[in-house]
Amino acid sequence: MRLRALLDTDALGLKLLGGEDELDRTVRGVMTTDLRDPSRYLSGGELVLTGLAWRRDAADSEPFVRILVQEGVTALAAGEAELGDVPDDLVEACARHRLPLFAVHESVAFATITEHVVRQVSGERAGDLAAVVDRHRRMMTSGPAGGGPDVVLDLLGSDLDLRAWVLSPTGRLIAGPKTSGPALTAEACGRLAAEHLTATRTGRRAPHRVLLGGTTYSLFPIRSTGRAPQTARDARDARETVLSDWLLAVEADAGDWAEERLDLLYGVTQLIAVERDRRDAARTVRRRLAQEVLELVQTGAAPAEIAARLRVAAPVLLPGLGAAPHWQVVVARVDWDGAAIEEGPVAQALLEEILVDPLSAGPEHSDRIAVAHTGDEAIALVPLPAVSTEHDGSESGVLADVLLESVRDPLTAGLNDDGRLTLGVSAAVHSAEGLRGALEEARHARRVAAARPGRVCAAGHQELASHVLLLPFVPDDVRRAFTARLLDPLRDYDRRHRAELIPTLEAFLDCDGSWTRCATRLHLHVNTLRYRVGRIEQLTSRDLSRLEDKLDFFLALRMS
Repeated sequence: MRLRALLDTDALGLKLLGGEDELDRTVRGVMTTDLRDPSRYLSGGELVLTGLAWRRDAADSEPFVRILVQEGVTALAAGEAELGDVPDDLVEACARHRLPLFAVHESVAFATITEHVVRQVSGERAGDLAAVVDRHRRMMTSGPAGGGPDVVLDLLGSDLDLRAWVLSPTGRLIAGPKTSGPALTAEACGRLAAEHLTATRTGRRAPHRVLLGGTTYSLFPIRSTGRAPQTARDARDARETVLSDWLLAVEADAGDWAEERLDLLYGVTQLIAVERDRRDAARTVRRRLAQEVLELVQTGAAPAEIAARLRVAAPVLLPGLGAAPHWQVVVARVDWDGAAIEEGPVAQALLEEILVDPLSAGPEHSDRIAVAHTGDEAIALVPLPAVSTEHDGSESGVLADVLLESVRDPLTAGLNDDGRLTLGVSAAVHSAEGLRGALEEARHARRVAAARPGRVCAAGHQELASHVLLLPFVPDDVRRAFTARLLDPLRDYDRRHRAELIPTLEAFLDCDGSWTRCATRLHLHVNTLRYRVGRIEQLTSRDLSRLEDKLDFFLALRMS
């Protein structure tokens, strides 16, 4: 479509500020950004929409406009909601570079312009298929007639005979078709998400085709900033969004599709991205609440002040309950090797996703999660309606050992060989006075998790017993020397004689040195057990009747 057509559409609320001679330029797509350098997401021909959050002073306009022109952007549209009138320095920079500039009235949502451009561009490329996109657009609008992404997927089935699902980066089902046919299992969703993240990290061009259980799926990224470059040179930059982007999984092989059909599917992903943008906008209040509580806790504010802020937060996070009797704190950190990436927002988006019940479907299940970020870490404030005690004496709530079970494989694929995710979970606290301790407890638990091997690790407050808390911070060389000195003689003996001295030692310590209980557990005669323990003492010059030697063996086994 031509730029001139945008001005002729009154509903878009656009006012031309410069570039009258360039209105015959062609628009091939649309992208919304507030990045200071959005070049990695530009492929040329876009109408760029911006709220001007990137602008700190007048000097920022010139480099921003220069980047857009270098990437072949067709025009720029600046919203008036943030600063009022579009700044003169931006108008002048666009005039110098002959980049057409529009002002967007504060009453017009960027989503309205995005939907209009996508509809027009897809219509021009796909001919008669434009009617399908238009139907999808109407279904995506807010109000009683809107059906969200589920209805879009149903229309893909009825109009194009395509079954499709929207998945989160961890493989959670956000939307799926209601038409007949086998549903995607949770395992299949996780596999598809992992394949998508692997393909994205290796720079493969979308759509990514995957054969799963004899069925071919084509995976399309869903990005609120439009279609990002898919070349290998952009693989490094993908780390900024790879753990937060949704994906569209289509039950078909898109390898031999016509360009018009591919363009239509990309248009559909942009329409679904509008729903994702709504989801992100809805999280703004919850994020702000978490940030305010976190700042109060970290600055040592009075418990009464923190409690007042929690009373404000509770009805937002737990509608209808009025107050949350208990709270938990979860701390997460994503670390990339040698990357100049702001890691706090990445961890924030990921933690919001991880804390959703993995068995739930749809985007609305994250409505009760408040996550802030400070520096390189994200911090979640999790309200609990009640904390019950299970039959084994443990408390319910967020549990570190199960938090990552369903998302470990996809996240490991997304982190590839240069990223790590570590989480720490506090115990539940019932008052504002306990939040500071809960925050420090969650941070300590995260550091324990960080000391473990693996790309995705979590630790909970239950693991912060004194010996477990200290072990991760012992230098590796010291660990190896200590364990080798104490356990290598036993391992060598076991290899030569198959004597099972190491398992015997573990069982003996686990039974608190009780000969009878240990012999029963190992199905041995007590005399045989005494012979093995004697051999352990002889090989190590230690005495297992002494508390100090028992403790040394215990620590060596835990560190090995």
